[in-house]
Amino acid sequence: MRYILISFTILVTLAVVTTVFMRLAPMPPEIWHLDPAEVTSPETPNFVLMRGDEAPIFDGTVDGLAAMLDVIARGDGARLIAGSVAEGHMTYVQRTRLMGYPDAISIRVRDMGGGRVAVDIFCRSRFGYSDMGVNERRVNRWLAALTP
Repeated sequence: MRYILISFTILVTLAVVTTVFMRLAPMPPEIWHLDPAEVTSPETPNFVLMRGDEAPIFDGTVDGLAAMLDVIARGDGARLIAGSVAEGHMTYVQRTRLMGYPDAISIRVRDMGGGRVAVDIFCRSRFGYSDMGVNERRVNRWLAALTP
């Protein structure tokens, strides 16, 4: 019985420490601030990558659309960790609602000419294998908010 109690205590302690680490894990900009056009797709399914021909296109300017995306991201609880609206290249961290696990969202707004811009997005989870669709829903929600 004592062995079971000790084992249980160790497992619970490990679970708590792991959860706290994941919740408080830093997201260094030098690692997470990436250009979506230049990344290699991860081997895990916990990401969304839209770039090149897959990037959504909108009417507007780089400055205007980047500013709108910044308002949308911050309004959704994301925090800017690198880049700027002026650059049209921003990286945000948003934590999941329940456990606080960090997701990184890198965005580059590109001028396509003729008053049109493309939005390249790389949204990924820092931890785990599956994100249960969280990143895809986030990207779809942000892009839908850009559509009048």
